[in-house]
Amino acid sequence: MSQNLQSGERLRPVDLARGHGLSTQAVRNYEEDGILPAAARTPHGYRTYTPLHASALRAFLALLPGHGHRTAAAVMRAVHQGAADEAFRLIDESHAQLLDDRRTLEAVRDALRDLAPEPDPGTDTYPGPVPAPGPGPGPGSSSRSASLSGGTFIGPLAERLGIRPATLRAWERAGLVCPRRDPLTGYRVYGAADVRDARLAHQLRRGGYPLERIAPLLAQVRSAGGVAPLEAALGDWHGRLADRGRALLAGAAELDAYLREREAHRPPGVTR
Repeated sequence: MSQNLQSGERLRPVDLARGHGLSTQAVRNYEEDGILPAAARTPHGYRTYTPLHASALRAFLALLPGHGHRTAAAVMRAVHQGAADEAFRLIDESHAQLLDDRRTLEAVRDALRDLAPEPDPGTDTYPGPVPAPGPGPGPGSSSRSASLSGGTFIGPLAERLGIRPATLRAWERAGLVCPRRDPLTGYRVYGAADVRDARLAHQLRRGGYPLERIAPLLAQVRSAGGVAPLEAALGDWHGRLADRGRALLAGAAELDAYLREREAHRPPGVTR
């Protein structure tokens, strides 16, 4: 839309739609959803809009990239219902979510940096066949002899990480680690990839991240064949967060312009 519209100019739906790649039906839908203020009607029932509606449309479309449709629409509805505080709260929530996502990215990067190579768990091995169940060290033991060729048992791994074996079992149920089972004893056997996943999960848990947010990352690590291919994904993630931050700024600028225009067109004596 042209920025040189006169305040008294009357606009048709097509005038608002033109220039934004929208259909006139979309403009009507936005009005019905409260995203645009209610339009005046001609004696024949046709909608007529004003430059204020054009400003509202610009604000909504600018909010979309940073907030998404649901929040952007809720912000505009709150404005038109005179609930500015609710609109600002919704905007604050989007900024808080962006900050949380940035912190998650930083935690993932820190966890990957802390994931220095460790000796293959197979180097700390049990010299011979897997021990049968019975007296002596079992899979929950902290003994170094409770390992086996090609992997390590739950006890030594838990001790290495400074956690309880029950925690590793909970992580397995949540899909964070996927150890194999020894066919003779049924004991969990953690290979090198399992140890890597457990260490990464441990770093993220220490950062306060819930299991349901860690599981997708570890699934990506497994599908990528390790942490190295994640560097490109993390770079892309950082870029998307930066784009979202810029979009939030752009949306705030357009919304502020719209609010100022509403203030200028408010009838005397009206406080909202």
